[in-house]
Amino acid sequence: MLKKIVISVFCSMLLFTIAKAVTPSEVQAYRHAADQGDAVAQSNLGMLYEKGEGVRQDYAEAVKWYRLAAEKGSVSALYNLGMLHAYGKGIRQDYVEAARYFRLAADKGDAAAQSNLGKLYEKGKGVRQDYTEAIKWYRLAADQGYAAAQFILGALYADGKGVRQDKSVAKEWFGKSCDNGIQEGCDKYRELKEKGF
Repeated sequence: MLKKIVISVFCSMLLFTIAKAVTPSEVQAYRHAADQGDAVAQSNLGMLYEKGEGVRQDYAEAVKWYRLAAEKGSVSALYNLGMLHAYGKGIRQDYVEAARYFRLAADKGDAAAQSNLGKLYEKGKGVRQDYTEAIKWYRLAADQGYAAAQFILGALYADGKGVRQDKSVAKEWFGKSCDNGIQEGCDKYRELKEKGF
């Protein structure tokens, strides 16, 4: 058990090195830990193959490692599988599967997955179009400070899509997205404020 904890901590520490070039020895360490069944290493190895960092880019190989990690409950692997299915990278584009993986990650509290699941419900891709469900998932992500979901909620309230139109609430969400780095949220916030909302 201690060996698995040490391997997981080591793989987590290596994750921070991905911002710089990944060395062959680091890839080898990931592969060794991944072969031992470490979910963090499997997910990180999947990311290396997806991005082509330290290895030749190979989406099919990324999918393989993400699936292994997802079977162990890795939230990042679940989310990344949802993204690969949504964009058809390394696998046939399939919004139903994307929604399934996003939901698994969203149910574990992943804000990006919640927001993407909201988008699928809003657009009716892979799921029946349902603004109530879309709002629910966007709100869960937004309440965690996920800027994209905050901006989208602002837009939905501004337009009255799936909710009663409320420019004051829209301004509030745009303001939160602005605070979290979305310039367009700042612009929309200012625009609504100038109109007296």
